[in-house]
Amino acid sequence: MGRIIGGIGSPHAPSIGALIDAGDWDNPDWRPLLRGFAPMQDWLVQQRPDAAILIYNDHVTTFFFETYPIFALSVAENHRIADEGFGPRPLAPIPGDPDFAWHVAHSLVDDEFDITLCHDMPLDHGALTPASALWPDRAAPWPAKLLPIAVNVLQFPVPSPRRLFRLGQALRRAVQSYRDDAYRVVVLGTGGLSHQLHGERFGYQNYDWDMRFLDLLEEDPEQLAALRLQDFIENAGAEGAEMIMWLAMRGALSARVRRLHRNYHAPLHTGFAQALFEDMGD
Repeated sequence: MGRIIGGIGSPHAPSIGALIDAGDWDNPDWRPLLRGFAPMQDWLVQQRPDAAILIYNDHVTTFFFETYPIFALSVAENHRIADEGFGPRPLAPIPGDPDFAWHVAHSLVDDEFDITLCHDMPLDHGALTPASALWPDRAAPWPAKLLPIAVNVLQFPVPSPRRLFRLGQALRRAVQSYRDDAYRVVVLGTGGLSHQLHGERFGYQNYDWDMRFLDLLEEDPEQLAALRLQDFIENAGAEGAEMIMWLAMRGALSARVRRLHRNYHAPLHTGFAQALFEDMGD
C-alpha cells in the first residue's frame, strides 16, 4: 500500500509567488515568512516523496461561477501554468501521475465523494505559490508528481469544516489502498489564516484565533472539524474560510503526528502560517 509520510500547511498568496519569481527571498518585509519555507524545503529534499496531494482553491481562473465545482481533482499528465492576467509565471508545467490520480478518484467516489474530474486543469496561484516555494529549484525538473484537488471556498454553499476533515481521511484510505507499496505521499493544505479582503471588515486579522487554530490542528483537529463554517468566518474573516483546507491535510494524517516546524508572519492584511508534520502512523 502507499504511505502518507507527512503534511504541510502553507499560504498561497500571489504576492509570495511574485517575490520568488524576482529572487527576492531576503526582502526585509517578507524575510520571516520566506525563510520559514526553508525547513520544509530541506525536509522534502531529504524525504523525496513520489507525489504531493495539494488541496487549494481556484481563484476564478480555471473555474468560473457559472460552473464552480465543490471538489475537482486532476487526472492530467501535466498541469499548465495559468495566466491570471499578467501572463503565466515562468514555471515549467507540473507533472501529474495519472495512474495514481485515477486510483484516488475511484477511491474517493467509492467513499461517497462525488468529485469533478479534470483532464486539463491549469493551476493558478492557489497551487503555484506553495509548489514554487516548497520546490524552488527552477533548474531541476519538478521532483514530485502533483495531484491537485480544488475546493470551493468562494461561492456558497461551501463545504463544512467536517467535510474537509473527512476528505482528508478519505484521501488517507485512497493512498493506503494504492497498489504500489513503495509509493510515498505528502499532503499539502494551503491558504491564508485570518483575513478578509472586502467589505466593512477589510484587513481583519485575529492573531489569537490563528494561534488557537494551529494548536488545535496539531493536538485536537476534531475540535476544529466540529465547528461551523460560520465560526471560521466570524473568527477569521470571510477569506479565513480557506483554513478548512488545512483540515483536509490534517485529516489525511494519522492521529499521532510530530510537528517539525511552525512559523507565523502577518506582514500585511493576512495571517500567513507554515507547518510541517511528520506522520507517526496509525
